[in-house]
Amino acid sequence: MEESSRRTVEECGRVPLATVVSDCVKRWFEDTLTQAKGGDAAMQVLVGQMYCRGYGITRDAQKGRAWISKASRIRSPVWRVSDKRPGYNDSDSDSDDMEGVGK
Repeated sequence: MEESSRRTVEECGRVPLATVVSDCVKRWFEDTLTQAKGGDAAMQVLVGQMYCRGYGITRDAQKGRAWISKASRIRSPVWRVSDKRPGYNDSDSDSDDMEGVGK
């Protein structure tokens, strides 16, 4: 961004979109973590995925696996989604994983 544009944005009190999105993702992680700590297995899986991908939090695969392991005590198929994007669950379509199969 040019300096003149940057000044205009700051003078208008606007916040860059990247900052807004980053803040939203961090708050999503914090809200999800609260629910996961409360025992919600789906949120435990989501926290695990977020840790594994570094989504809203610093990437930490060990913590991600720990959260997914905790959820697996309640929902056994959770390991199927451990490497998926945050928000993906075992009931979602696997069509994105099937690209190139059978062609």
